[in-house]
Amino acid sequence: MKFISLLVTLNLIFSAECNKYPIVINTWGFSSATAKAWEIIQKTDRTAIDAIVDGCAICEREQCDGTVGFGGSPDEKSDVALDALIIDGKTMNIGAVGSMRNIKNAIGVARHVLENTQHTFLVGDGATEFAVQMGFKNESLTTQQSNDMWKQWKSNRCQPNFWTNVQPDSTRFCGPYEPTMANSVYGNMGNNEFNSQNHDTIGMIAIDSDGNIAAGTSTNGARFKIPGRVGDSPIPGSGAYAVNGVGAAAATGDGDVMMRFLPSFVAIENLRNGKTPKKAAQLAIERIREFHPKFFGGIVVMNHNGEYAAACNGMDKFPFSIGSKDVGIRVEYVPCT
Repeated sequence: MKFISLLVTLNLIFSAECNKYPIVINTWGFSSATAKAWEIIQKTDRTAIDAIVDGCAICEREQCDGTVGFGGSPDEKSDVALDALIIDGKTMNIGAVGSMRNIKNAIGVARHVLENTQHTFLVGDGATEFAVQMGFKNESLTTQQSNDMWKQWKSNRCQPNFWTNVQPDSTRFCGPYEPTMANSVYGNMGNNEFNSQNHDTIGMIAIDSDGNIAAGTSTNGARFKIPGRVGDSPIPGSGAYAVNGVGAAAATGDGDVMMRFLPSFVAIENLRNGKTPKKAAQLAIERIREFHPKFFGGIVVMNHNGEYAAACNGMDKFPFSIGSKDVGIRVEYVPCT
């Protein structure tokens, strides 16, 4: 009996040393969001879901890089719309909103989709109506800054934009457009360059003190997008994914490319198959790079023990922010190869 008791004690000590949670990680150097999530997740009565929602909400209020929250990334009609996602890795319940206008706290609305509906994803005007019903304020997301940005774009012949194979030539003129004949020379092939200054997302992953895992995202999408466009951020398995006992991942970058490959889901499946977080992240990026060598994007990956890594493409290095007992609040970087 003493021998068994000793084994149990040693196992508990070993598990405590191996587990690095609670921990929160988010894309980019959005350390104020990390600090808020870390503050929340240390409280015994709060969860990984709470940390994700409160952390992402900070970026929505602070308009991180002008690419999260209100007043950034106007579409072709000068409107601002938001996307957000929250995933509970314990239950695999998901709530998401896409192309939602007039509501500032997108991640908060996503949580209500998760907790107050049997749906997974609400979009457009329906998402706005739902948010108002849940008590959120209906208010414009457009600011003087976003309107000025749109006016400058219009005066620059609507460059860059996301149209291809249309007339008039979308590389030289504004619309409205119509499709060209199959062999037309018209077409805007990759004129809209993605980088951290014109498109970004906060993607956050967390493990609370009970070992429960969650992930979430929030963004105002691609700048000068075609109205109605929804990117990768609110798509489960693309913008983020989380599974208790396996891990979590969050991706950011050129969403129209990345969503075709579900990088966060791929990373989690790599973890499930025994890969390290570093290898899981690299494999997810390599799958996209095989078809789009110059795509812009990055991913953070964490296993169920709180071990983490990141990988990226199309930039020199990719910053991500961490909150944990080991490092406090810190921004780390991974070189892109």
